[in-house]
Amino acid sequence: MKSEITISELAKLMNVSVHQIRYFEEKEVLMPSYTGDNQYRMYGIEQIYQLAHILLLRKLGLSVQSIKECMTSFGPEQVRQVLQTSLAETNAEILRLQSLQRFISKVLHEHKDFSQENTAYQVKWREPVNLMFWFEMSSQSTLHARELAGQAGQIANLFETDIHFVYDGAGNVSLYTEVREQGSRVLPAGEYLISQFAIEHEAELDRQIARFYDYAAAQSYAVTGPLVLIEKSYLSLFSQDKLHYELLLQLEAGVPAEEGSAP
Repeated sequence: MKSEITISELAKLMNVSVHQIRYFEEKEVLMPSYTGDNQYRMYGIEQIYQLAHILLLRKLGLSVQSIKECMTSFGPEQVRQVLQTSLAETNAEILRLQSLQRFISKVLHEHKDFSQENTAYQVKWREPVNLMFWFEMSSQSTLHARELAGQAGQIANLFETDIHFVYDGAGNVSLYTEVREQGSRVLPAGEYLISQFAIEHEAELDRQIARFYDYAAAQSYAVTGPLVLIEKSYLSLFSQDKLHYELLLQLEAGVPAEEGSAP
């Protein structure tokens, strides 16, 4: 009984395709032990170990050419460097996936909030939020494509960013983005009057803001800090004909955190 196995047996043993093994042969990184009289490629235990090393290096992200160099000329220190590089790339990918996980969870949570009756006004406790200044514009201006294009490159992933419009009460509005680390401004922790709504046209914002102020006045809320408007563009995934916003006014200490409805 022959100790070698055929290419199909090798493929089954290593859970790869025959095509892959032939490709490795074509690139001269894995050659059969010999070719029989019937033209069958035959592989021994040495080739099994060689293929195992090839598949491991492929899993680490190496090209076939790099694998050939690694298997023919690399010493222990060079192999160690290959593994360290792969580990660094893997850690970076883990961080990317964790960031994606947080974003998906955030979108689902925000959508759940917006699925509630959006005419309700609520008083809620909010943890502090770090903000990074983006640019400033007149509160009478409308944000348009040319304005955004002029700020290109300052934000890596604009499509997944909460944009905070902070009204200073003097006719200007400063745009900020939320950041995990310390930024240029902090929305402090505290009780906030909150209104969430979705509108079809940006022109409806002024009416929503006026109603928000009217409700705060009717409830005799003592307000501290500026008006903050948060745009959540990613929520348009669920209703592409609407823009989603959240209005915030920080209240002085002592306001109970409970829900209220607009009259």
